[in-house]
Amino acid sequence: MTQAHFYQLSEQDATPDVSLNASPIEVLACDLVAKCYSEKKRLTVLCANQAAAEAFSELLWQHPPERFIAHNLVGEGPNGGAPVEVTWAKQTALRSIVVNLAGEQIDNPSRYHTIYDFVPVAEADKIAARTRYAFCKQAGCNMQFFPASVLTNNE
Repeated sequence: MTQAHFYQLSEQDATPDVSLNASPIEVLACDLVAKCYSEKKRLTVLCANQAAAEAFSELLWQHPPERFIAHNLVGEGPNGGAPVEVTWAKQTALRSIVVNLAGEQIDNPSRYHTIYDFVPVAEADKIAARTRYAFCKQAGCNMQFFPASVLTNNE
C-alpha cells in the first residue's frame, strides 16, 4: 500500500533562507532527499517545470561535500539515472519514492511506495494541498501527517 506523508509548514518553517535563495519547502525537501539518499533509497523529485527542476538540482549541489547527493535531471546522468532524479511535468521515472514539489496531484499514486508532499502556510496553497491529500486518501494510500519540524529536528 502506498504511504503518503504530508508535512505541514508552520509560520516559523515558512521563513525563506536567503543564503540559499530557496523556498522553505525546497530547503525542507532537500533535507528529506538527503535523508532518503543516506538510507540508499532511489527517488524522484517532481518539480513544477524545467526551471524549478534546474533550481532544485542546484540547491542539491550546495550540500557540503560530506553530504553529497548523487542526482541528475531527467534524461541526464548515467544509464538508469542517479539515485535521485529531478523531473518535471509527466516525466517521472519509475522509482518507488516521489517527493512532490510540483504542487499538483500525483497521477496514479498507487504506482509509488511512498509519496512525500508539503502543506504550505499560504491559505490558497493549503487548499491545494488538502485537495492532493484527499486525492491520495481516496486512491487508498496510507495517510500520515507530520509537522515539517520533524525534517529539521532529525526525528
